[in-house]
Amino acid sequence: MGAAMRRIQAGNVLSAFGLGFTVPYLYVYVAQVRELGAGTAGAVLAVFAMAALVVLPFTGRAIDRRGPVPVLVVAALLAAAGALGLGLSATVPAVVLSAVLLGSGTAVMQPALATMIVWCSTTATRTRAFATQFFLQNLGLGIGGLIGGQLVDEDRPGSFLLLFSIEAVMFLVLAAIAATVRMPRTPSIADARPENAEAKARGGMRALLSHRAMVQLCVLGFVLFFACYGQFESGLAAYGTEAAGLAPSTLGVALAANTAVIVVAQLVVLRFVERSRRTRVIALVGLIWTVAWLFAGVAGLGQVSQAMATAAFVGTYALFGLGEAMLSPTVAPLVADLAPESMVGQYNSAFALVKQLALAVGPAVGGPMGAALHGPYILTFVLFSLGITVLSLRLGGKLTLAQNHPQLALVKSRVVARHTPGDESARESEPVRTSERVAEARV
Repeated sequence: MGAAMRRIQAGNVLSAFGLGFTVPYLYVYVAQVRELGAGTAGAVLAVFAMAALVVLPFTGRAIDRRGPVPVLVVAALLAAAGALGLGLSATVPAVVLSAVLLGSGTAVMQPALATMIVWCSTTATRTRAFATQFFLQNLGLGIGGLIGGQLVDEDRPGSFLLLFSIEAVMFLVLAAIAATVRMPRTPSIADARPENAEAKARGGMRALLSHRAMVQLCVLGFVLFFACYGQFESGLAAYGTEAAGLAPSTLGVALAANTAVIVVAQLVVLRFVERSRRTRVIALVGLIWTVAWLFAGVAGLGQVSQAMATAAFVGTYALFGLGEAMLSPTVAPLVADLAPESMVGQYNSAFALVKQLALAVGPAVGGPMGAALHGPYILTFVLFSLGITVLSLRLGGKLTLAQNHPQLALVKSRVVARHTPGDESARESEPVRTSERVAEARV
């Protein structure tokens, strides 16, 4: 990695570390430590998510006009103010306002960091750059949650102030690191990305909605996040405790297994991902998650022992982790390669908005189903997982080779450009064919 990319990845892991410190304990802090009640705690979590939905539609245009660095710095400062505010707040208005600041800041960080990674990477390095980001993100969240769990004490409000203060410091450090990043003068955008001059001229959301491949990817992204992340702490947790009769501590073990698989498998699956078409990798993830939901069905609906139910439920989260490790170097680079050069920030923000919508809708749908409608719950998400496979294969028909399999496209370009011994007319024709290859990839 170059100096800029190292700073970007360092900022990424710091922001994840800070979030891991506090997010798992936000409900307990508001409801019990500050004694504001379960209703207020639920409202704060909802406000945290809604703030992201409000700011993301405006984030992309700001990134494309001002650049990702100043947007990231402002977002980190907002998040730091929100984190410190939560630690000091004792009333409902103060807690809600702090949650708005924290939710807005952390939401804007995602597309800003993603755009910085795009600008500092090439088609050949982008897959590994996003894989590294996801690896460090999960590592930061895991370590932050582990350390935060050792420091927090419900009987000592000061321990929560310490957590939120540490989180605020992490965001301030992120702002300082981001301010020192020297972005390249010309963004390192892949030559194979379609220029789409007409879309550039129109600009904005209208251009994005007219891009059929991006719209299909957004639909696919919603299903992905709805069927996985949207169920982790709501529907699947409720299903595990109600249908499978698992202890709450087992949920912690399952989440730990999920993180462990991501950390271990990320670099292992990267070589496979780089050698495969992106849409086929996503299709395989759909099949893996189908098996994961079948494991969950065995845990809650099968006539098995408690030990077998526990193993099957933990296996569900582990299989989800394997799929996540395969998606991280696949989906984010694909968003970048679909975006016209002038709209990278808007494309990243639009996809982040889709993710946030799925994370908002997922618990609202999955929570009640997981708690009461056990059989229909499993069947619904088995079908959603199979839908991922179908949607990804259909998306493959809308992509160029450079977008769907950039490594293979690079190899073919080198083969075309290679001079072969023989007459001079053959040598002179090679650059023409190379230009034709580049023009074909742009189309």
